[in-house]
Amino acid sequence: MASVKLEDCSQTLELNVNIKDEEEEETIGKSVNHGDHVETFSTSRAQQQEDHRPKRSHHCPHCKESFSILSKLKIHLKIHTEENLYSCTDCGKNFTTLKVLTVHQRVHERIHTGEKTYSCSNCVKGFTSSTKLKIHQRTHTGEKPYSCSDCGASFSRLGHIKTHKRIHTGEKPYSCSDCGKSFSRLGNLKTHERMHTGVKPYSCSDCGKSFSRLGHLKTHERIHTGEKPYFCSDCLKCFTTSTELKVHQRTHTGEKPYSCSDCVKCFTTYSGLEGHRRTHTGEKPYSCSNCVKSFTSSTKLKIHQRTHTGEKPYLCSDCGASFSRLGHLNTHERIHTGEKPYSCSDCGKGFSRLCNLKTHERIHTGEKPYLCSDCVKCFTTSTELKGHQRTHTGEKPYSCSDCVKCFTTYSGLIGHQRTHTGEKPYSCSDCVCIRS
Repeated sequence: MASVKLEDCSQTLELNVNIKDEEEEETIGKSVNHGDHVETFSTSRAQQQEDHRPKRSHHCPHCKESFSILSKLKIHLKIHTEENLYSCTDCGKNFTTLKVLTVHQRVHERIHTGEKTYSCSNCVKGFTSSTKLKIHQRTHTGEKPYSCSDCGASFSRLGHIKTHKRIHTGEKPYSCSDCGKSFSRLGNLKTHERMHTGVKPYSCSDCGKSFSRLGHLKTHERIHTGEKPYFCSDCLKCFTTSTELKVHQRTHTGEKPYSCSDCVKCFTTYSGLEGHRRTHTGEKPYSCSNCVKSFTSSTKLKIHQRTHTGEKPYLCSDCGASFSRLGHLNTHERIHTGEKPYSCSDCGKGFSRLCNLKTHERIHTGEKPYLCSDCVKCFTTSTELKGHQRTHTGEKPYSCSDCVKCFTTYSGLIGHQRTHTGEKPYSCSDCVCIRS
């Protein structure tokens, strides 16, 4: 510690303290930028003496930071008091020591000149500071020196572990000035703020569509490139997003993580659950502008609107048939592939449609859920019930084009038409007789 001898003893003491503070600032530098700080250290006599003393913890009265050396705490306190801060004229960042500001300003000089004096020995990349080079080199070595004391997770950067720790503490230091919502990351706050401002800085070079998130743009661009990087290991189907893959994989696992609190039904997607809940509330928020019909989901509304527009966007690559629903196309394609993914557990018979399997299973169970209100007869299918009800109403909607006869069922009409054509499609396997 340097001292200046003056006649006034009190002045001598004051200068001693000031010079000591300056020495501490020269040996230990600390910078601040909106709450974040970077520490730089150099070994000094005072620090070496403190290193041999018993370790003490000096706590900051303003935040949760603690320091083993008192001089570090003094420098840290400047972050909160904003006293004697050194500001960078290029970017506005604040620093607690002049030395650290000088080091920082050299980075700006290298940015303007394009100079990258620190080169990686493993690859061709260059960096403007030794700190950035050290962080980069960890991508080669795999070193993760920062470890979380709560869960053991390791990180290559100090900033990453600080952000991670907020998972355990629940701290959300970044608040939205418009709605008050808080976030653990500054990046998440900036993305959220675009909801209020409507800013969409990421534009598609193919169609000009704009997005508020870079990730959303990258996903959108796959529409143009046709890229589907996520594939199912069970059936090799490919998908544009990881979310689509996860939902698809539930068709193999049978997982239905979203359950209705009103009934026992479960769903593979949250949107499916939301749509189902409206069957309990009766809510139909999506209305058709062409007619008076309303729907529980936007997807159902889009499908319905195709009845007005005649749009059939799903095309069969084998025969050219088009469909208004993707599910109808998938079912149709089984005609060409012969695929029958739905099997009866009792007799093993396969079906191309789930509804056909359910109808078939009633043969084994004897279930007849469709009841005639006129005679109390029961039927296996709704089609059978409708055909039966015509015996009460006398309705005969199927008429023969060759004569004037009418029939209650379509199968009855087909059988009658063979009397005109002479067709006899059913033959006996035991003899040569042919019956109509």
